[in-house]
Amino acid sequence: MKREIDTLIRETFGRLTQVDSASALEKLHIEVLGRKGALAGLFKKLGSRPESERPALGKALNEARVQLESALEEARVRTVSVPSVASTIDITLPGRTPNLGHLHPITQVGMEITEVFRGLGFEVVEGPDVELDYYNFEALNIPKDHPARDMQDTFYITDNIVLRTHTSPIQVRVMEKQKPPVRIIAPGKAYRCDSDMTHTPMFHQVEGLMVDKDVRFADLKGILTIFVRQMFGSDVDLRFRPSFFPFTEPSAEVDMKCVMCMGEGCRVCSETGWLEILGSGMVDPEVFKMVGYDPEEVTGFAFGMGIERIAMLKYGINDLRLFFDNDLRFLEQF
Repeated sequence: MKREIDTLIRETFGRLTQVDSASALEKLHIEVLGRKGALAGLFKKLGSRPESERPALGKALNEARVQLESALEEARVRTVSVPSVASTIDITLPGRTPNLGHLHPITQVGMEITEVFRGLGFEVVEGPDVELDYYNFEALNIPKDHPARDMQDTFYITDNIVLRTHTSPIQVRVMEKQKPPVRIIAPGKAYRCDSDMTHTPMFHQVEGLMVDKDVRFADLKGILTIFVRQMFGSDVDLRFRPSFFPFTEPSAEVDMKCVMCMGEGCRVCSETGWLEILGSGMVDPEVFKMVGYDPEEVTGFAFGMGIERIAMLKYGINDLRLFFDNDLRFLEQF
């Protein structure tokens, strides 16, 4: 019987060298290792052998099974897998060039704004998107009964927790921990219940703050004039227009000459020749008192702008929603 086992192994290995298809290999597998195959037949004969021979013969049969299964598997990989892959690939075709991604235009403009203010000595700081009502409103001189709360449609999580409506709360958090001088910008996301061509529920802002002794409105005008001309060109005219913000006094909107019509008047600028780009003002003394600063000792200014707004003006985009549609035809222009 040992001779029969050796003969089966030898003949199977010989036949494997001639196998050239998956179907032929499957047929050989059934003939050798199938339930009615040659090896199964030898196992049946084992019961008729003398009891003293059975352990050695059983061991030889099991070793033969392992050897034959291994050989058949190797043949399967060689005759089935490799040819099937090769048959589906034309190695003469040119390779596929992967699409390379790039930074979103909002990210690009945000980085450009940040670099301008870094060059002016401002430090970049960040804060939480989910904010306490105290930091988002009260510490900025907007108590619960203040009508200015109606200026911002707020997402409330609880009565005292909100999605921040601006990044100004970061200014309060910094002043609580740091004594003057302070010179920071705070870029980040903000959230308001608003959605149309010029507003989205989530948008990006950059807030700025400078506090020290003898900081004047003239310093604010100088810093913002440098910023606008670095972003839009040295020949851009701008003006400061009186306005109202609860946390600054006096307050001013900053307008620049319309980049669409160059000041002649068009639909974009409502025929005025000017476009609003940011809000600013001198920090209200009440805000200083909330953070433990002495308004008799220090003064400061603050400003805030929407990054989407700056990007729209910089690139001549008339619909804010384009930034969030993820249309590659739009995004690839940047």
